[in-house]
Amino acid sequence: MAVVLAPSTKRRSAFHTLTVRSVRRLTEDAVEVTLDVPPTLQDAFGYLPGQYVALRTTLDVDGVPREVRRSYSICADPQPGELRVAVKRDLGGVFSTWANESLAAGDTLEVMSPLGQFTPRTTPGEQAASFVAVAAGSGITPVISIARSMLAAGPDVRFDLVYANRAAMDVMFLEELADLKDRYPARFAVHHVLSREQRISPLLSGRIDADKLEKLLGTVIDTDRVDEWFLCGPFELVQLCRDFLTDRGVSADRVRFELFTTGEPTRPEGSHGRPVLPADNGENYTISFNLDGLQGSVQSPTHARESILNAALRVRPDVPFACAGGVCGTCRAKLVQGTVAMEENYALEPDEVAAGYVLTCQAHPTSSDVAVDYDA
Repeated sequence: MAVVLAPSTKRRSAFHTLTVRSVRRLTEDAVEVTLDVPPTLQDAFGYLPGQYVALRTTLDVDGVPREVRRSYSICADPQPGELRVAVKRDLGGVFSTWANESLAAGDTLEVMSPLGQFTPRTTPGEQAASFVAVAAGSGITPVISIARSMLAAGPDVRFDLVYANRAAMDVMFLEELADLKDRYPARFAVHHVLSREQRISPLLSGRIDADKLEKLLGTVIDTDRVDEWFLCGPFELVQLCRDFLTDRGVSADRVRFELFTTGEPTRPEGSHGRPVLPADNGENYTISFNLDGLQGSVQSPTHARESILNAALRVRPDVPFACAGGVCGTCRAKLVQGTVAMEENYALEPDEVAAGYVLTCQAHPTSSDVAVDYDA
């Protein structure tokens, strides 16, 4: 039978300085960065497979020094003394381009304590357990950590992976996936789907659409026997898979998903405390917040449609955030007074929303006074 895990996947966010041990090339556009974790920070950097960290540094952007933050999933199963993340170059990505071209051993990065809920809720028990993951591109990063951990957890575990890429040269962790197949030949299967290369099987060639997904998950993989699903990739693929599983009657609590885009490429990444001035006529929202046991308050003009995160950053630069796009959940806080509207939510579970938690990067006041607690 499957035994439910109950580890805490939430903790107070804090940055610590870590030294880069090595930078290993994975593909032409991706590197694996290994960071040293000193003994004094072991507790701060304990993590579960599937969690992520936010990285922070200052880079020259158009001739101006600017703080840049990005979130990256941890790609290795938990190992004391080190932390590994994979960074794939994004088109126009300031941090990812710098990491791929300039980051080197001996450099330092500000690294946030691991966070995230894209983690297994079950572990093998007395009976066999089956897991399936659908990943695309750098979506393999948390998935390979989960696969390693689950396969090593018990002899009756099966793990199927559908992994989509443009071409064979774009496949991250190709050797590691082959090693997993060699180690667990009867229990691990990986189905590489290449959108721009012709494979022997038409099923594994071209983009994953609804028809291809029906054949992959409806015939190649027995969906009725799967204990838990892991979906990680662009919005369109993740949503396609979620819709398919919903139509097949798969319970939502058996489906874990994580996005690395929200499907809104024109949406700003986050204003990082952009200048906003309170309205002289007094038409302002009063936003109060608790962070690290300290109270803060800021006025936000009603016409500005400013997020709680942006307003808070104007008076407390250490307010936690990473993606500012409603995906990572780093800016999570509990609403303790007033009302807000959230534009996007790809990070909070339904029970968290029901308990009053919001993503402050996406939450806009709808009452004159709003208060949130980042420590809750």
